[in-house]
Amino acid sequence: MPEECAAKETRLNRVIVHGTSGSGKSTLSRALARALDAACLELDGLYQQPDWTPLEIEEFRARVRSFVAQPRWIVDGNYSQVRDIVWPLATMIVFIDLPRRVVMTRVVKRTILRIVKRERLWNGNRESWRNALSLDPMRNIILWSWNSHAKYHEVVPREARESVGAERVVVLSSARDVRRFLDEATAAR
Repeated sequence: MPEECAAKETRLNRVIVHGTSGSGKSTLSRALARALDAACLELDGLYQQPDWTPLEIEEFRARVRSFVAQPRWIVDGNYSQVRDIVWPLATMIVFIDLPRRVVMTRVVKRTILRIVKRERLWNGNRESWRNALSLDPMRNIILWSWNSHAKYHEVVPREARESVGAERVVVLSSARDVRRFLDEATAAR
């Protein structure tokens, strides 16, 4: 039994959490980081500079590379620009693949609450009605989530399995799966 716990803990040394907006990536990532006493990097917070200005890609890649040089970490986010850096180092890649109706309910509620409360996000950014009503999925997080859901259901998990091997990829398809995964990760500590 001690060997099983040690193996689980080793698998949790360097974890990436993927999923579309509203799937619960950040919530799970923060909880994992607390449970495992690991550093956590939210890629949106690094990439989205003030006034929603994207960080220059080479600087983004350099900062991610510096972060993942640590022995234990959790990376929260989907940026394909850094997959070649983080996927090979990850001991586990977790995909939160909840049903579209669940994700969309969450992302709509969250977006409206953030707008109404004028909640500050990364680097002072705020969501706005203008963005929420935009027809551009790069500005409208609700449309982005709708459009990217299938990609994080099929395409990206398949790419991860092909890149690092199926044994390092975990897909969580329900809120119950997410809770169970977190409970098991906490118990492995």
